[in-house]
Amino acid sequence: MAEQVTARADKAPPAGLLLFISIIAISFAAIFVKWSDAPASISSMYRMYLAALFLLPIVWWKREDLRRLKARDFYILAGSGIFLALHFALWFGSLKLTSVASSTVILAMQPMIAMAGAYLVYREKSDWKSISTALIALTGIGIIGLGDLGISRDYLIGDLLSFLSVLAIVAYLLIGQSTVRRISHWLYSFFVFLAAGVALNIYNLLAGVPMTGYDAGEWQVFFLLALFPTIAHVIYNLLLNYISTSAVSMSILGEPVGATILAVILLGESVTPLQMTGGLLVLGSVYWFLRRT
Repeated sequence: MAEQVTARADKAPPAGLLLFISIIAISFAAIFVKWSDAPASISSMYRMYLAALFLLPIVWWKREDLRRLKARDFYILAGSGIFLALHFALWFGSLKLTSVASSTVILAMQPMIAMAGAYLVYREKSDWKSISTALIALTGIGIIGLGDLGISRDYLIGDLLSFLSVLAIVAYLLIGQSTVRRISHWLYSFFVFLAAGVALNIYNLLAGVPMTGYDAGEWQVFFLLALFPTIAHVIYNLLLNYISTSAVSMSILGEPVGATILAVILLGESVTPLQMTGGLLVLGSVYWFLRRT
């Protein structure tokens, strides 16, 4: 067993570099969503379908690994895909209602929620100092909410949707933490993206959301969403072979900074003093937690 662990460590990719690349890639997601006028469930659905399509050649290359998959594995992949679909639908919906700064800073709570989820699922314990950082982060979220309350009720709803999207993405990562160590991360990514696309497709059909009639500009956004930000999720699935869900979630720390800077430059958005205060409080508490762990 010790030799296997050592061999895995020797083959581990440069996690720091890959997480940095994922931060850059995923910071563009909020910008692309803001550029789109399509419903959140539509842009999410086509993002997942196109991402699965891009991975199809690699799946063919890894086709021998398909034989190792069991019926239970497909159920797990489907469940993971549903949580990923929920994440995108909720988060894309939040971006339609609130600012990029608020939505992405709330996503910075992901490491905290991952910490709690890791304890519930894998019994990974945290001390009182780690718990206190979560409470500080929640205070920051409250300040962001107060700042958005002064703007409109829709902003508060958007903040809530963003928080719910965090719960969904943590569930997705927790499932992946135990699954990608048995299944190739390429196959895992492909089937999860496909399952997420199907789940969103079913929702759009039941809700009567039009799935056709989108112009070339919208399809360019769907393509960009599938190509660039989704790279981060492929990186996450790879790194779950070597590091914990909480460690992978550290990359979310850089997204609010990158996305907010891009929103100011590309979208002309502004940041209110309360949003900045709440954001710094959340990011500071998350940074403190990550340094300690």
